Amino acid sequence: MFPMRGNVLFHLIFIALLGNFSASWAEDRLLNPSKLEMFVDELPDMPKIHGYGMVDGSPKAKLLTIGMFRKKWKFHRDLPATTVFAYGASRHTATVPGPTIEALHGIDTYVKWQNHLPSKHILPWDPTIPTAIPASKKGVPTVVHLHGGINEPASDGNSNSWFTARFKEKGPTWSKRIYHYNNNQQPGNLWYHDHAMGLTRVNVLAGLIGAYIIRHPDVEGPLKLPYGDEFDRPLIVFDRSFLVDGSIYMSSTGNNPSIHPQWQPEYFGDAIIVNGKAWPKMVVRRRKYRFRIINASNARFFRFFFTNGLEFIHVAADSAYLGKPVVANETLVAPSEIVDVVIDFLKSKTDEAILGNDAAYPYPPGDPVNESNGKVMKFIIKKEREVDTWRVPKRLIKYPPPDLSSVSKTRYIALLEYMHTIGIDDPTHLYINGKPYDAPATETPKAGTSEIWNVINLAEDTHPMHIHLGLFKVLDQTELVNEDEFKECMLKKNDAIKCQISKYARGKKIKVAAHEKGWKNVYKMAPGFVTKILVKFSYIHSNSSYSFDPTAEPGYVYHCHMLDHEDNAMMRPLRLIK
Repeated sequence: MFPMRGNVLFHLIFIALLGNFSASWAEDRLLNPSKLEMFVDELPDMPKIHGYGMVDGSPKAKLLTIGMFRKKWKFHRDLPATTVFAYGASRHTATVPGPTIEALHGIDTYVKWQNHLPSKHILPWDPTIPTAIPASKKGVPTVVHLHGGINEPASDGNSNSWFTARFKEKGPTWSKRIYHYNNNQQPGNLWYHDHAMGLTRVNVLAGLIGAYIIRHPDVEGPLKLPYGDEFDRPLIVFDRSFLVDGSIYMSSTGNNPSIHPQWQPEYFGDAIIVNGKAWPKMVVRRRKYRFRIINASNARFFRFFFTNGLEFIHVAADSAYLGKPVVANETLVAPSEIVDVVIDFLKSKTDEAILGNDAAYPYPPGDPVNESNGKVMKFIIKKEREVDTWRVPKRLIKYPPPDLSSVSKTRYIALLEYMHTIGIDDPTHLYINGKPYDAPATETPKAGTSEIWNVINLAEDTHPMHIHLGLFKVLDQTELVNEDEFKECMLKKNDAIKCQISKYARGKKIKVAAHEKGWKNVYKMAPGFVTKILVKFSYIHSNSSYSFDPTAEPGYVYHCHMLDHEDNAMMRPLRLIK
């Protein structure tokens, strides 16, 4: 934990009392989301930036300059403009979410990420968790992670590679101003977001998110999936709460204020935002559309469904295509997961379709949705029928199957919550394998190999675990019997083998959903279950080694992608070796 000087107890009590007063004052001004009319704002199409240039008719590498700015943003027609942090080429063009970067497979994209943020944050943050704090105590630390990107360690956005405005202060692993994305991986969907140590949750809440698409026309073109600005749209979905003056609301008082004055286990907002607008509407034609849906929430799961019975045709998951399309009536999407779906509005029997959500929060043991967070957006469907030139083929992109005979190592990864000794029913911190982030790396796979990871979730919630660099396939999920007994042993010994994991991992199994059987970079780890995954540390489309040195500094990480958990401190280093 971050050290404090002076009389620590007095200091914490003072902060707690001040926080309680501030929280009470803020909650009195909390906006009732029912006061905002739904489906009045048009769904924005975020600005697009090509991550490549054209020279003599051929695509070439390109350098982009994208800044982070403080500005005002309108989330709803009837809500005062909100102060946000936003990505963009300039303050004037910056948006929430940021611009969609479109890259080409095999063509390098270079990005100069620039921090133009002020000296103080717009949201409360907690110095008692491991946090990036400049020596001057001025400036908002930021660093960008391209989620799903397979890139050199120095361009991965290590949490300690943060920097403040004009690079005035830098984190201990900072090394370069320009990030290199070589785009040599499979075509698919990625997204970029802030990843600064201990500040990810507040920087993302402030607005630092955006989509990134890698296209491969030679491979994707023959599929004839919906294409073009009108028919192929990223949908970045997240939740927020607001005060009546339009500002983003985040409680300034923690659940255990005597330990963490501000930190809370999860953030949930009642207003559902899509592409920067609360409950927007979109007019569509009676034909197929492709939606790349990114859950950019801190902690909220979405189980999407259509109120008029329209189906989701899954064509990809996270950053990789499926081998064949999968049709479903609903789809559960964890924070940071991406579902890539085709919706055929020709099949609608109504002229309107509301995209709904019925996932409890926290998921799965939490509260049911209400009128505000149970609706996402509305599609208004034109009456005229028309010829549809798009299709969904029976076969998509098939990658080589995982070779279990080549597995080099089996690991056990335990997710644990630690409670206050006096019995407050909220965690004080969360660890992976009982270790803080700054403990030496224990996951050190050899580059070019595959491993089996058995992820043991001993917490109450489903945890979406994200592995940087590596892609994985889920093999099975097995329930733990006598979980409390096993958990007690793990809290003492912190060793799944010594605690005889095979004795406990023999309960019922959860079937892996058909649309989640492909290659993933994040997966929902069910509470009380062991999830077995095969992790591959090489390209999935070619089985070849990476085009860069993955063993270089500062390495990679893996973590829970509920951002409040990641910040405190459910993240561990991942170091590849030769």
